[in-house]
Amino acid sequence: MPAQSIRIGCAGWSIPGRYAQLAGQGESMLARYATRFPIVEINSSFYRPHQLRTYERWAASVPTAFRFSVKVPKAISHEAGLRGCGPALDSFLDAVGGLGRTLGGLLLQLPPSHVFDARVAAAFFGMLRRRTPVHVVCEPRHASWFTPQADALLQRHGIGRVGADPARVPEAAQPGGDNAWRYWRWHGAPRTYYSAYDDAALHAVAKTVAARKGGARWVIFDNTAHGFAIANAARLQDILSGAALQEPGHA
Repeated sequence: MPAQSIRIGCAGWSIPGRYAQLAGQGESMLARYATRFPIVEINSSFYRPHQLRTYERWAASVPTAFRFSVKVPKAISHEAGLRGCGPALDSFLDAVGGLGRTLGGLLLQLPPSHVFDARVAAAFFGMLRRRTPVHVVCEPRHASWFTPQADALLQRHGIGRVGADPARVPEAAQPGGDNAWRYWRWHGAPRTYYSAYDDAALHAVAKTVAARKGGARWVIFDNTAHGFAIANAARLQDILSGAALQEPGHA
């Protein structure tokens, strides 16, 4: 499989000292991270705004082919509930523009309490699409989003749906919506954000991702609390770089 068709990375670019050997040298932690991984997810944008020049600095720290995904602020997704947030969205997109061609796409994560409302969703995604053509994926966490109606609405607006682990409902395990950008987020299991994945789990996700042909395919490890994301992402890279996807323990 072409290496560029599947990209592996982490939520954030922190590299724990015990995994320092997995990355090369660089003038910053991001530059070091980018010697090993071709993508990264910026989660800090969810909690606080970053200035245009900050995004520009990050873009200047990575190779030309490197790409960022950026999490939409919680002020839009959680506090406003996707309603009346045009000015906030404009400010966010203006700043994110500092990434230039290194902007791979946007991640919209919704709170578990956010019930699917076709009118609200259509209004927000329509507004978003009038402002940017970049890839967008949504990570809903309420069961009402995993229906043919919700999936059709996402497809209509060119919005992908994240495949998440742990999955709150079975349908949440695999990407849905628009298929131009298939995006998996592995948060750690059984303890979300903390647990490492074993080799069997990593082989399973490798097979799943490899089987989804066509379009960009990203896998992001978000089990960062104890630093396992870097090790899991590096191991998945190694598995996917093999000539065949072997079961763990087999030559």
